[in-house]
Amino acid sequence: MRDSTKSVRESIDPITGAITTPIYQTSAFLYPEGEKYRYSREVNPTVLELGKKIAELEGAEAGLAFSSGMGAISTTLLTLLHPGMRLLVHVDMFGRSLRFAKDYLSSWGVKVDVAPANDQGMLEMITKGYDVVMIESITNPLLRVIDLEKVGKACSEVGANLLVDSTFATPINQKPLEFGASLVIHSASKFIAGHNDVITGLIAGKGELVKAIDQMRRTLGTSLDPHPAYLTIRGMKTLKIRMDVINRNAQQIAEFLEAHPKVAKVYYPGLKSHESHSVAKRVLKGFGGVVSFEVRGGAQEALRVMKSTSVIIPAQSLGGVNSLISHPATMSHRTLSPEERKASGIGDSLLRLSVGIEDVEDLIEDLDKALSKI
Repeated sequence: MRDSTKSVRESIDPITGAITTPIYQTSAFLYPEGEKYRYSREVNPTVLELGKKIAELEGAEAGLAFSSGMGAISTTLLTLLHPGMRLLVHVDMFGRSLRFAKDYLSSWGVKVDVAPANDQGMLEMITKGYDVVMIESITNPLLRVIDLEKVGKACSEVGANLLVDSTFATPINQKPLEFGASLVIHSASKFIAGHNDVITGLIAGKGELVKAIDQMRRTLGTSLDPHPAYLTIRGMKTLKIRMDVINRNAQQIAEFLEAHPKVAKVYYPGLKSHESHSVAKRVLKGFGGVVSFEVRGGAQEALRVMKSTSVIIPAQSLGGVNSLISHPATMSHRTLSPEERKASGIGDSLLRLSVGIEDVEDLIEDLDKALSKI
């Protein structure tokens, strides 16, 4: 089956014949008939179906759902790492992921190294040997596309488990397991759920790893409630058609912004000018729904543009049907130090645009009007 079919299909309820997954809004299940489930923090039928669906979409042996993307990341890393083990991350990843690795895992005795914002530097570091390498396949917010072919091969050679945060790519534009990743991670609150109305995290990958992470999830309590699981399953049904529109809209907007006199630079893998364009064409099936750009000026001008849109909503999240715009330096990456932001290339004039499914001409007109304010 292809992705559109996998996204739509659900397991038919064996008792009632319901063609959509019911919301099992219960804390416990009758024993012994409910022995498989017992308690919803551990296993819930609605949440179980969501894990099954992400596994199918990613071509994985197993999948698992969490209360948030960070819940998925923290639970996974706490399962796979122990004091004395080695973790490699990269400087231009999501601020909270970097903070968890550098601030918490380091204090716990894990040796954490941070690779620079380029593939060559990371590949050279991988040869030193790591237990876990965690990357974002498309970085946030400058959209550097990491060469998964080379990174996957390098991790295999040193026996490292490769974890890939594929939130920006989605299973529609890339399947990291095909490049040798052990696990793929999603903040499913974004493109997968797709409607800016849930907080959810997902993983998919090797069965034995997912099983071990599942036991840690039950202990930590990073479990997903059945209602957002239901909403995420519903959102996944339109993932392929939403991403087709979003990919197309984002490309047109990136081209418009690149030609605009008030824009200094545009970051989008679909542009020939982007540093990762050649890699993106090789490892991605689509270039994604996030476009970042620097306006001419500084923080004041960027914030004025962000606050001047009327169709596009100023907000920190991304990946929904509604287009959102944010200022990374004061929003998504505010926890990074000035030095870390500089190393990641995040300047005060940078804006991140999450492109939705609105009419692209309306979005372009809205951006043009906002840019005219500076």
